[in-house]
Amino acid sequence: MKAAYRILCALLFCCTLFCVCASAVDEVPDASPAAAAAEPSAAEPAGRAAEPAPQEGGAVGLSDRELVDKLERDCFRYMWEYTFEESGLAYEDSRNRESGQATTGGTGFGICAIVGAAERGWISRREAADRVLKIAAFLRDKSDRRNLHGAFPHWLDGRTGKTISFGEKDNGADLVETAFLMQGLLIARAYFSEDSEQERALRACITVLWEDVDWHWFTNAGNNGLYWHWSPDHGFDMGVKISGFNEAMVAYVLALGSPTRPISREAAQFWYSTDEYKPKTGNGYTIEAANAYAGSMFLSHYSFIGLDPRRMADARVPRGYMVRNITHALMNRAYCLESAPAENRFGEGYWGLTSCNIPGGYRYQSAYNEVGVVAPTAALASMPYTPEYAMRVLRNIYGSYREQMWGPYGPYDAFSLKDGWFDNSYLAIDQLAMGCMVENYRSGLYWKLFMSIPEIREGLERMGVGRLPDSTGFPLAVVPLKKAEGGYAPDALDVCRMPDTGLYEIPFSMEEDGLVFFSFADESGRVSKRLTMEGRKGGNILQFCSEGLEDGKMYRLAMRTGGKNAVLPIRLN
Repeated sequence: MKAAYRILCALLFCCTLFCVCASAVDEVPDASPAAAAAEPSAAEPAGRAAEPAPQEGGAVGLSDRELVDKLERDCFRYMWEYTFEESGLAYEDSRNRESGQATTGGTGFGICAIVGAAERGWISRREAADRVLKIAAFLRDKSDRRNLHGAFPHWLDGRTGKTISFGEKDNGADLVETAFLMQGLLIARAYFSEDSEQERALRACITVLWEDVDWHWFTNAGNNGLYWHWSPDHGFDMGVKISGFNEAMVAYVLALGSPTRPISREAAQFWYSTDEYKPKTGNGYTIEAANAYAGSMFLSHYSFIGLDPRRMADARVPRGYMVRNITHALMNRAYCLESAPAENRFGEGYWGLTSCNIPGGYRYQSAYNEVGVVAPTAALASMPYTPEYAMRVLRNIYGSYREQMWGPYGPYDAFSLKDGWFDNSYLAIDQLAMGCMVENYRSGLYWKLFMSIPEIREGLERMGVGRLPDSTGFPLAVVPLKKAEGGYAPDALDVCRMPDTGLYEIPFSMEEDGLVFFSFADESGRVSKRLTMEGRKGGNILQFCSEGLEDGKMYRLAMRTGGKNAVLPIRLN
């Protein structure tokens, strides 16, 4: 495999001289299956996982591109095959086919997956539009939304559209699930933009659903935040208000950007009002805006299927949401490798804590609140944040545990080496979010579509979320930490080849257009490679091959432009 990559690098070197290019963060690169390219993209408690997971590094039999493609395509098939015939809505759980439970949020993720499948040519554009129109029309005509102020329940019957109770008093609207559904529908509306009868009808149907949501109603006639639930029988009795940081950020963006029933800027400030929007620490890392030890990984996935964290910063997250989310993934991994009980047998290819199935039930899992169960979606949906560490998990699952852990729709929901337990079921919210985030890593497709929507840009502006200021250097890079005497010390950014191109990619930023000079020096200070390129003000991507560099070796990547310098320690994988 590495020999093939070196041949590719040699060819590219001859053709381009420098094997390097840049692209602006805002551009929309070709996301076709043949040419997809990523877009700029205190003291600790005792205990550690002393043993690596057994069997790591088993035979994969696929290239990284083939493996990532299989993962995303298998996840998509859940939404294409495991849905209600009457509605196209996604089953909540692969074990409960007779229950009638369709998932509102999971269907929103699945609509995104249909868009991605059309873009990659796995289904035709017409097939994709037909399916999304079927879903949207069913939701418009058959659901209880008119009795729920335009919103949708957590579960609804995929055959009739009627609300299914999610719990005591939770037999009405769930605004966060509604937000995940709207995120997917608006992404589809942005994608299906052709002037055909079919796509015009689809856009019109989605617009009705979107504009009928009465976001303001869910402030309960107040000016201090959104309520998560409302029921025709119990009103706002559940009393849960949506505050951050958690998976629900997109609900406030949508509520602020609604063209018909928006909430006020003042109401949205409740999102920032709790202790969970203050910095937290864990395993040497400090994360902006999080609960203790950063929480379950899905908190940094669901809203960021559409919201592009690379283009988001605010007064409480000044380093930006991409750095925040990367740090979350690094903390999750570091707990597994350094602090978790040794009997969990976590390792480089076996980490990731999120809400998932466990033996005998379901659990919200996070650092210090886990039972030794890894959910593949935790690491794999973090591929845009920590691609090398996600790929290690993917290779390990497919190479070593394929028979136990891979089924028709990709990796099963969870497994525990400690208990010798392997789940054999799927959850829509895990499977479909995973596939969507992998596509964002590969092409940024959903990020580009969602962030292009005027209502979303309006919502972000009204929320006080803007872009990171232009700076010279590597503002989206978070260098992992390693244990050192007295605490932790910076290690190096583990960089992997982009599966679709075979090239390494590192985002960088510039304050002005101009030439930028890069050099790669080893630990002795010897420069092994130099590159020169034209860069543009704002975000760029450095793409390069391994010609002149060694895998597994640390380098000091130095950047110089406009009289300013920046340095990033890296390790090629």
